[in-house]
Amino acid sequence: MKLLVRNLDRGTTEEELKGLFQAFGIVQSCDLVIDKASGESKGFGFIEMPKVGEAKVAMKSLNGNTVGGNKIRVKKAEEKSE
Repeated sequence: MKLLVRNLDRGTTEEELKGLFQAFGIVQSCDLVIDKASGESKGFGFIEMPKVGEAKVAMKSLNGNTVGGNKIRVKKAEEKSE
């Protein structure tokens, strides 16, 4: 299950983000979206967890939590339509 994590502090690293979700289960991938021009985080990223149950628990538990001074939002990522 792919999750979208929004409102991240610009200083949050992929390792920190991955660590938050690893507390709830296996993290298949963690992608922080980086601005190509500045090289800084755009403040959101994607987490992929193979087990839907673990992903749902992580989503419920982490949504609204404060990370790095920002209240993060976690929801199921929308599938890209071509």
